Amino acid sequence: MALSSGRRPRLADLYAEVEQVWGDSFRADRRIADVIRHAESCGIDPGVVCPDDGPEFAALENQVRAALKQEPRKKPELARDSGRRPVCDGCT
Repeated sequence: MALSSGRRPRLADLYAEVEQVWGDSFRADRRIADVIRHAESCGIDPGVVCPDDGPEFAALENQVRAALKQEPRKKPELARDSGRRPVCDGCT
């Protein structure tokens, strides 16, 4: 997940935006925002980075942001797990 967030940073940021707006999480035990922070703080090299700067990604962003203005289809608290495991143990 850390490599993927580094390889497609704009997509990872879009997931994080959904998490923040709806209070939902990428996975029940982990937020994508935590994964992004972990990858950055531990200096994980993702290798190839996809810029996601084409019209297809712009259209996806517009669709996601339009959907964020509507009510969520599920209650975000149903997806939450109060016992989230930390993403990073210090990269020991």
